[in-house]
Amino acid sequence: MKKKAFDLIIFDWDGTLIDSIDWITHCLQTAGALCGYPIPERQAAKDVIGLCIHSAMQALFPDADDEKIEVLVGHYSKAYFSKQIHQDDLFIGVYDMLVQLRANGYQLAVATGKTRAGLDEALAGTGTSELFCTTRCADETASKPDPRMLHEIIEQAQVAKERVLMVGDSIHDLQMAQNAQIASIGVACGAHTEDHLQQYNPLRCLQLPTQLLEII
Repeated sequence: MKKKAFDLIIFDWDGTLIDSIDWITHCLQTAGALCGYPIPERQAAKDVIGLCIHSAMQALFPDADDEKIEVLVGHYSKAYFSKQIHQDDLFIGVYDMLVQLRANGYQLAVATGKTRAGLDEALAGTGTSELFCTTRCADETASKPDPRMLHEIIEQAQVAKERVLMVGDSIHDLQMAQNAQIASIGVACGAHTEDHLQQYNPLRCLQLPTQLLEII
């Protein structure tokens, strides 16, 4: 990639900037167990991370009706919010990477399947709120892989989509970028392997998010 090929970098949150996949998987499994469902396999739980929580529960527990989905979501939220999030939960070097990208003139944003409450707590806990020009959550817009949240971020940032890069760890992130017709980079430190991510034609697939600094 040419140097400064992009003006806006949009990051997924879980599994991309923060090492949270194991915790989310545990909370999804806990919710199922508390509702008497068979506990989802680890990869099955990882596969739905990035979707809005209601879509994730519907995918994991297809026999659950709307009422049961709400109960599952409640159990998940209680489990998830039982743990405080700190800056140390970010992947090593991510905070400094974000600061450096900002210093280098990039606008930064977050597009996540989290709820607004979940993201706000995570941003506050990691001290990263001021590093992003805007953020979008699944309960404010359409769930991934619908490109709507990307369109909304791009419009707010007032950047041409040819100058936008999406960075994510799941197929939902890269499919969303493909649907929005923007460039993407995969990171294989979260929900999905490099082989899975490559199906959506990212410019690169990195092992760690901080490797982004080496190529842009």
